[in-house]
Amino acid sequence: MKSRSTLATWLGSLDASRLAHVLGTRKDAVSPPEPRSVGELADRLQRPGSVALTLPQLTLPHLQVAEALAALAAPASRDALAELLGAADDEPTRALEAVLEALTDHALVWPDGAGKLRMAGPLRQAWDTPLGLDAPLEELLAGTTSDELRGLLTALGVKPPGTKAERLSALVEHHSDPEQVASVVAKAPTAARKLLDRRAGAAPGEPPQFIMFGQAGPGLEPGARWALERGLLIQDHHRYGPARMPAEVALALRGPGWHAPFEPVPPSARLASVTPAEVDREASAVASAFAARAASVLSACSAAAPARLKSGGIGARELARIGKAAQADDAVVRLALETAYAAGLLGRDGDRVAPTEAYDAWAELEPSEQFAVLLQVWRNLPLTPTRARDEENKALPALAGAPPCHGCVQARHGLLAAAAQLPPGQGMTGTSDLGPLIAWHRPLADSSPQDGTPFAAVIREAELLGVLARGALSPLGAHLWSDDMPQLNAACRRLLAPATATARIGADLTAVVTGTPSARLAALLDSVADRETSGTAVVWRFSVGSIRRALDAGRIPDDIAADLTAVAGGPLPQPLSYLIADTARGHGRVRIAPAACVIHGDEPALLAELAAHRRLAKLALRQLAPTVLISRSPLDTTLAALRAEGYAPVAETTEGTVRIERARHWRAAAPVPAPRGTSARGTGRIAATRGAKSSAAIDPNTLAAQLLAAPPTIPDPAPFEGGVPFATDTEEIVAGWAKRLPYSDVRQLAHAIDAGQDITVEYVATSGNRTVRTLSRLMLDPPHLEAWCHLRDAERVFTLSRIHSVMSVMPE
Repeated sequence: MKSRSTLATWLGSLDASRLAHVLGTRKDAVSPPEPRSVGELADRLQRPGSVALTLPQLTLPHLQVAEALAALAAPASRDALAELLGAADDEPTRALEAVLEALTDHALVWPDGAGKLRMAGPLRQAWDTPLGLDAPLEELLAGTTSDELRGLLTALGVKPPGTKAERLSALVEHHSDPEQVASVVAKAPTAARKLLDRRAGAAPGEPPQFIMFGQAGPGLEPGARWALERGLLIQDHHRYGPARMPAEVALALRGPGWHAPFEPVPPSARLASVTPAEVDREASAVASAFAARAASVLSACSAAAPARLKSGGIGARELARIGKAAQADDAVVRLALETAYAAGLLGRDGDRVAPTEAYDAWAELEPSEQFAVLLQVWRNLPLTPTRARDEENKALPALAGAPPCHGCVQARHGLLAAAAQLPPGQGMTGTSDLGPLIAWHRPLADSSPQDGTPFAAVIREAELLGVLARGALSPLGAHLWSDDMPQLNAACRRLLAPATATARIGADLTAVVTGTPSARLAALLDSVADRETSGTAVVWRFSVGSIRRALDAGRIPDDIAADLTAVAGGPLPQPLSYLIADTARGHGRVRIAPAACVIHGDEPALLAELAAHRRLAKLALRQLAPTVLISRSPLDTTLAALRAEGYAPVAETTEGTVRIERARHWRAAAPVPAPRGTSARGTGRIAATRGAKSSAAIDPNTLAAQLLAAPPTIPDPAPFEGGVPFATDTEEIVAGWAKRLPYSDVRQLAHAIDAGQDITVEYVATSGNRTVRTLSRLMLDPPHLEAWCHLRDAERVFTLSRIHSVMSVMPE
């Protein structure tokens, strides 16, 4: 509570522009409903969930300084921090000041009125043992009796003062002097000195050793009793658990030459000169190729919706089928599917994954607009889509619905940040060298190593999308990093050529389209030919089977020829004209009518041939008349068997007319809204956003002026005691049932219910399990809250009294 009050005091002392800057860096803390006072703002800024959102965005030196400050048990002075980090010289001091300024901008560290540095409580708790150090002596001695303190001081040769507080102060003062601690340890028995040196140099995260009070035995190491008697190791006053070394003692024993890690400069990288034109050329080629293949992948899903595994997701067999149909490798297929699903172009439809209605609008867009939708989604995708194997080298399905991976998002942002810092006109000689740079910019990111190379998957994705080109950040990547969507859309239009509406049809029965075919052209050629290759040039091949497929779908030969002539821009080659005519001439010579079923035609010799065909014996054909056969197999089975043997039958309806075999296009229902942190922003004529209703953007300058003009704190409502009234009825209802929530949390939850927005809550179930859940489609039904739970991927009912904290869902 004290740190919150000091933060509120510091926030209130800022001018409007500086406070607006803080608000801009911590957008989650100012999400609607906006805080009404600097006191409420300070409360939001110090929530564990809010701090947890900020930590992954910090660079390595930011985390190193924060850890050092946590080890000093803030409040601490700048001088003490600089000494611990070895930043006493001019250049390191300037670097330290820059890092502290950035931490202050995030309201994670701030100066108090006494010239000390304070830090957010949740930030201190991010490390169990910062720098491998335990708690300070005063904290470890809590609960120690006055007589025990007197014994410790006597063993150190210090005359004990009269009161317990004075004795504690004297012991803390003694152990805070490194020279005195070193002098005591220098006189220690050899076993005790070795034990203390080993404990003082323990690496962060190393489990403590169990050293107990009492007689020598299995739990007491040699020399431990000597250290315990002098307070160099502290045992819990109930003599339970391991003995612990105070932070002051560990730092003293590490010596004046030891400094905490501080790396303010990113690692060096091997660079080579590259011109903007070269970067643009490669980015254009790669992005165009991906856009074309992604369109082919989704077209394949539209033609035949992939089946889902019983365990969820699309398995290796379906991925291989889609890849073969789209002429795309596994990485491209996975990347296209995951981004399309996040953009709302694909959705679950029972045991399949099918395109949604949004896909139809997307398919009509220009390639640049299609690509922009998928690229914007990729920026904040909470997973690594091209990761095909788990830690045990087992194949991973696509669209498996795994829990969001915030480290994956930060890995992508770290890549963009690292590439953006490269000198102009320079690119990496090897993109694998980006790994250490990403780790410096985003230490908490998910490295997802592949083939022993950290961040290999996310680097490969950036190359597939043209975000990285020639080892440098392309214009696509630059605008993606700055989150400037209008400029990104403009760059996509500049680098990706418009869709091609014409094809070059050759005498070898092929149709070649240079660039990306338009949706209309692709649909036409897919209906009358088989796609052979995809990429910067797409090739289709005409055959008897492909033309027959078009005739089966109800097309007539003259229409096929006319449509192909229109896209070819001239007469069709003679071989293709003959192929269409010959296939049409034999099409429908045999007709199959349902009975169970009946086969009839106008040529007795052909019917006799079918009846005598050995490979059709499984159909049990029987000739009733020269032009009539019956089959014991169903109509579709008979139809497939005859076509497999090279015949071209057509099916009839029960009315005797030709049955038109139109390809079924799977369309899934609209997907469940995703949290705003994982939704995409639309472009062109399609809006891919699936998140909650968005509020108007908050102007940090306006809000800063309002907060500084308001009272520092506003009392919680107490309508029956003459306090401030609730703003809405929903607030009053929520406050009446959610007794554990402070009023600021009540305001946010009530606003989310009224505005139809997503919300993140900390929920404690009846079993005592504590989970963090993002909820959509909120419906208040006191004392319950009905919502779609993204953790369980299902509708759930929550008890309001079991909601312990609330936080808005913010975009990454």
